[in-house]
Amino acid sequence: MRELKIFSGRANPDLARDICECLHLDLGSISLGKFPDGENFCKIDDDVRGRDVFLVQPTCPPVNDNLMELLIMIDSCKRASAARITAVIPYFGYARQDRKDEGRVPITAKLVANVITRAGADRVLTMDLHAPQIQGFFDVPVDHLYAAPVLNGYFLERGFDPDDVIVVSPDEGSIKRAIGHSKRLGGKLAVVDKRRENATETRQTNIIGGPVEGKICFMFDDMISTASSICGAAELVHRSGAKEIHLAATHGVLCGGAINRLRTAQVNSVCITNTIPLTPEKKIDCIRVLSVAQLLAEAIKRIHHHKSISEMFRPPDEAQNDS
Repeated sequence: MRELKIFSGRANPDLARDICECLHLDLGSISLGKFPDGENFCKIDDDVRGRDVFLVQPTCPPVNDNLMELLIMIDSCKRASAARITAVIPYFGYARQDRKDEGRVPITAKLVANVITRAGADRVLTMDLHAPQIQGFFDVPVDHLYAAPVLNGYFLERGFDPDDVIVVSPDEGSIKRAIGHSKRLGGKLAVVDKRRENATETRQTNIIGGPVEGKICFMFDDMISTASSICGAAELVHRSGAKEIHLAATHGVLCGGAINRLRTAQVNSVCITNTIPLTPEKKIDCIRVLSVAQLLAEAIKRIHHHKSISEMFRPPDEAQNDS
């Protein structure tokens, strides 16, 4: 591990420190700031010549500042003769702009992938992309992690009776995710029929499957942004007689009126991970933050030693059968 160096941008330094703690490494020294005219400044204070460098920087809000800082960090390491540069992007911003849904609009996710690659990243490590096909936008290897083991582990530790559990997909696009969680947590499956009114508003009409009456309902999504969709789905589930409702998502973007919606929503808990830092003004009683540091640390170690990432997500019974 002597040739491994981990540096953090200013987007989520706490997560980077936790990753280093899991790996028993010191976080690399880097100077970041802004010039008087607002331009970003970066200097790598440690020697990275010939090193395997990992740069931890989610492109969360403020998205453009954090993205630009990541690009400058990559360029700094490249010009300092790092052997390999891996951009560790726990949350990949612009991921929702992954296709042309109308004329004369960009595919910004592809543009951002091109810029990161062009800046000098040799590899990308990310988590729960909004659209998995974004991996194909990069012309370098992408390791795509899932926070499902962390989220499932939290709910399993709480000892819910599988006979009382039902996993509810908040929309049709999340059915595959809901099925995966249902296999680990037990219980049946239901789907909320969601209709999008416009870019920011949705309408939930009915529940397919179930029934949810008298059940403990888990609702999983890749991110909670404005919380409009998932709170609307939770309200429908509540009106249908659910006993408890627990929301879970990998990325707590929590923008717009998200906090007010979650504060007044008919939910028992909201579980997110620390891919995006939870600022003090967003901390409310119902939100629980779980750490993905151990997951990212294990992936970084495996990448450094050229080992398989997919083995991290294989069911224990399959691994036992292979042995």
